[in-house]
Amino acid sequence: MKAAKHKDVRQVQKVDEMRAELARKIANRAAAEGDTVTEIAGLRFYRRSTPTACASAAYEPSLVVFVQGQKRINVGKTTYVCDGSNFLLTSIDLPVVSQVITATAKEPILGLLLRLEMPRVREILSQHEFHLREESADARGMAVGVSSVELLDACTRLVDLLDTPQDVPFLSSLIQQEIIYRLLRSPQGKHLRAIATLGEQSHRTARAIEWLRVNYARPLRVEELATMARIGVSTLHHQFRSLTAMSPLQYQKQLRLHVARERMLNNGLDAASAAFEVGYESASQFNREYSRFFGQPPMRDIKARRLAGAATAHS
Repeated sequence: MKAAKHKDVRQVQKVDEMRAELARKIANRAAAEGDTVTEIAGLRFYRRSTPTACASAAYEPSLVVFVQGQKRINVGKTTYVCDGSNFLLTSIDLPVVSQVITATAKEPILGLLLRLEMPRVREILSQHEFHLREESADARGMAVGVSSVELLDACTRLVDLLDTPQDVPFLSSLIQQEIIYRLLRSPQGKHLRAIATLGEQSHRTARAIEWLRVNYARPLRVEELATMARIGVSTLHHQFRSLTAMSPLQYQKQLRLHVARERMLNNGLDAASAAFEVGYESASQFNREYSRFFGQPPMRDIKARRLAGAATAHS
């Protein structure tokens, strides 16, 4: 009993040490606020030194390993909270609202983001035996796990490759395969396996989600979406809600609102122009749904976001 307890203590200490080491390395390479792109394709670092307001974003299939700070991510009516002990696994494209809730100049929120390629995930699944249980019924498009020694070690070695650029073309792929393998072996791996496994209902639904993500401005006909996914309408609704915490209509609506918000913010569009570009036929309906979702009318919201961005830039 005592030996097992000591082993657990040593394990916790090891995780803490590795997390601190990875945090130091990320901090050294991500001196600027926001995202830092690296020379390794699909790998970037994240840093924020202050809490932020809620921000809309579209998350792609990816792994985020947090090593410091705290962040809240809302998907539909589901809330995920991640701190320095967690990783966030996203296996499908999802519109989210996120917010940094714990960060200071001395201890900013720090994270590592690695984009996940589904063909690579399928390749690993085909090469290794995984004990697949009845998993698709409770599969989610997003999951939070506790970072292990093995995952942190692989991530640290991937970051270290940036010191030897000549090794990146060969070793980067190998280390990323190991990271995916660790994810697939984790308790959260079932969510990734369900999406990647061809023929599974979750995989078929993911195809419908991908189509909807690309064609968000087109009218939504759930029957056509179900036919494309080769599953029944009721099954599509059930699987869609299971994966995204939203119905297809809610997913499309949130995606449209997110895209419209970004176009107003980045391209200078007015509310009516943004509304029509993302598929709304009525500007007044867009204004109502935007206000309900983001908490205030479009142009007031955009003005507030610009002011907040300017304040952050000058702080």
